[in-house]
Amino acid sequence: MTIVAVGQLCSTASLAHNLSRCQILVKKAVNAGAKVILNIPPPKRGGLLPLVQRSQIFQPTSSATALFLPEASDYIASSPAETVLLAQPVHQSPFVLGLQKEARESKLSINVGIHEPAQGGEKVKNTLIWIDETGEITQRYQKIHLFDVDIKDGPVLKESRSVEKGMEILPPFNTPVGRVGLSICFDLRFPEISLSLRRQNAQIITYPSAFTVPTGQAHWETLLRARAIETQAYVIAAAQAGAHNPKRISYGHSMIVNPWGEVVAKLGGGSVSQEPEIAVADIDLELLEKVRREMPLLRRTDVYPEI
Repeated sequence: MTIVAVGQLCSTASLAHNLSRCQILVKKAVNAGAKVILNIPPPKRGGLLPLVQRSQIFQPTSSATALFLPEASDYIASSPAETVLLAQPVHQSPFVLGLQKEARESKLSINVGIHEPAQGGEKVKNTLIWIDETGEITQRYQKIHLFDVDIKDGPVLKESRSVEKGMEILPPFNTPVGRVGLSICFDLRFPEISLSLRRQNAQIITYPSAFTVPTGQAHWETLLRARAIETQAYVIAAAQAGAHNPKRISYGHSMIVNPWGEVVAKLGGGSVSQEPEIAVADIDLELLEKVRREMPLLRRTDVYPEI
């Protein structure tokens, strides 16, 4: 089994401040001193894999192998214009360069959400990058589904005003923690992406996010567990938490869900604390294979199209 850490922070419009928060999370991941041992009882006669018991035992272990950070970890601006103004190419961004240095020195893979300038300079890309343990950016995914919402008595957010939509699903790729497929925040509501990643044998699917409080309270955990259950994959969801500015508050509750749909690591909301936090869990690929073997999800592609 391999240990991963999911990180939670409250990004502001200051890249330097946000880098310092992420550096704290890197240190916490490297120094993670406990792991979760899940007690799984034997299946009943003739039955399938039982639900994972919620009792947990903690014991010393080594550091995490990978750290998963939220969407827009580099900054969350107070307006569409500021969002575009703050974006920098990855090779010039002090935030990205700082995390590459941390990954290289800590021998830690880092998955982090950032902004990049879009062609033409009028919008940005909402991007998720994979920085490997040597500090190299080896994968890049651009968010496909943009968050345009106007909730009665709630927030009004129009991501499409400042963000260019992505046009392709990035195939899963091999990492020290397993075969990873990338998605971002609002992509969570569209199972087509996760099902496509599962068909390509993704073992871990990420959803770094900045959910609003109303939508988070209503849907966050339900959606994450649903994606894990239907793909029989680990779901890792690093979340922004707390008040970024007077106009925007994020829900938090970062979590890791196993292939049986059990939440195996979870953090609180931003109202509890806006200090950077991590939670750790084991990625047990033997459990994943057991779930897939005992309950094969065979698609009826003679009836409906393959995704």
